[in-house]
Amino acid sequence: MQMNAASIVNQKAEWEAKGVALPKFDHEAMVKATKEHPIWVHFGGGNIFRGFVAALQQRLLNEGLSDKGIIVGDTFDYDVIDKIYTPFDSLTMNVTLNADGTTSREIIGSVAEGLRVNSAEPEMMARLKEIFTDPGLQMLSFTITEKGYALYRPDGSLMPVVQADIDEGPDHARHAMSVVAALLFERFKAGQYPMAVVSMDNCSHNGEKLMSSVVTVAKAWAEKGFVGQDFVDYLNDESKIAFPWSMIDKITPRPHKMVEESLAKDGIENMAPIITSKNTYIAAFVNAERPQYLVIEDKFPNGRPPLEKAGVYLTDRDTVNKTERMKVTTCLNPLHTAMSVYGCMLGYDLICEEMKDADIVALIKRLGYVEGLPVVVNPGILDPKDFIDEVVTQRLPNPFMPDAPQRIATDTSQKVGIRFGETIKSYIAEGRDLNTLVSVPLALAGWLRYLLAVDDEGKAIEVSSDPLKDDLQAKLAGIEVGKPESYNGQLKGILSNASIFGVDLTTTPLADKIEQYFVAELAGPGAVRKTLHESLA
Repeated sequence: MQMNAASIVNQKAEWEAKGVALPKFDHEAMVKATKEHPIWVHFGGGNIFRGFVAALQQRLLNEGLSDKGIIVGDTFDYDVIDKIYTPFDSLTMNVTLNADGTTSREIIGSVAEGLRVNSAEPEMMARLKEIFTDPGLQMLSFTITEKGYALYRPDGSLMPVVQADIDEGPDHARHAMSVVAALLFERFKAGQYPMAVVSMDNCSHNGEKLMSSVVTVAKAWAEKGFVGQDFVDYLNDESKIAFPWSMIDKITPRPHKMVEESLAKDGIENMAPIITSKNTYIAAFVNAERPQYLVIEDKFPNGRPPLEKAGVYLTDRDTVNKTERMKVTTCLNPLHTAMSVYGCMLGYDLICEEMKDADIVALIKRLGYVEGLPVVVNPGILDPKDFIDEVVTQRLPNPFMPDAPQRIATDTSQKVGIRFGETIKSYIAEGRDLNTLVSVPLALAGWLRYLLAVDDEGKAIEVSSDPLKDDLQAKLAGIEVGKPESYNGQLKGILSNASIFGVDLTTTPLADKIEQYFVAELAGPGAVRKTLHESLA
């Protein structure tokens, strides 16, 4: 069987016999209505969009709460459009990976059109301009990852492509943010029509990052005379163009071999993953966990689909921010980081396997329930304890989640200040006793021990990439696993760095505690396990 627009109509019984839920609306009519008068464009056609965002609109379509779908554009990897959208009439096989080891299948048919957002293709840009000048367009959303909003190189200078975009003006925009600014300029010229520009990427203050990048390009164009100040004013007027903040949470890992094989066994064709020219590993199916959260600031000056009826939390900016803080500083991300560095040292290559390890489970339970919850930022719309319960009992142990601690351990130096530093600062601000913390200093000691690139058996391991890896490892020079006496205070220069931890730890009792755990973990083979076990007993 082939997944396409004809088959979901003509082979409905065959699909349903294979346990595949189909769109409950007239797909052909949806495509026609959406193309004629679009309401929603989304940039970034990857897994999180197909397995979550597109499924939200499918629910509204299924329930008769909308008659239009989404137009998708990819700003980076055009193969995704050409090889994953076009051959399948923009349908996606969405496979939910349940925590009990079962799966559920649904064909998502809410995407009406897939476009390459490529300024070198006049036909594509003409279509995009047509879409963006439609007065009824309500929103442009994004899942392009945080780096998609970046305009500057690490040295603070503009990326060459951004500088070229600024020098050459809106008609030659290539960088994603420049293209967005150019399309909004078309909308401005057509009638200063309102709309929302919504980042759904997994980064804090995402709407602020998006707005800053778009406005930066627009201001530069204004300075060079490509646009007027009135266009910049339009972007800064929330009654015209809004940049709502959001928080998104759903794991959509790379295509799972087990899912691929089960689809092939049932005679569903062409589901094998491909590797695009931009090295994206992607398939016509998406596999994802069931838990999902999307919280959006309800700021849509031209209206919006009734997303709250599809399970989205529509709220104010403060609540979005609190939900983000709850997840990132207490209920999920700190647990992930703590278990990842210990998992790497204890020989694990899957997060779900770590959840069978009593010591690692004890570490993250204490981190979340005992040390995090007392100072958690409660957003009011989600219960923090319930959130941790779901993480510990369903999400992390899910055998279908092929996530590796080695991947989670990437860029840890950029994460510890948020994932642990915020809890430490809260303890200080509330006058709580820092000496009661065990899991937090254990996690930090474990990360520093991990940077020595030796596992708990004394074997060399590869440390995940991190922008500060070389610098930190240089500061740890002279320390040898198996020789605790080789430690003579090398950590102090790291622990005093508030730019890493959010606070100078040497001004707190935690520095001594971290050093003690670190030295204990140097004792020799099995010392990491012993320290972890005894500290949490």
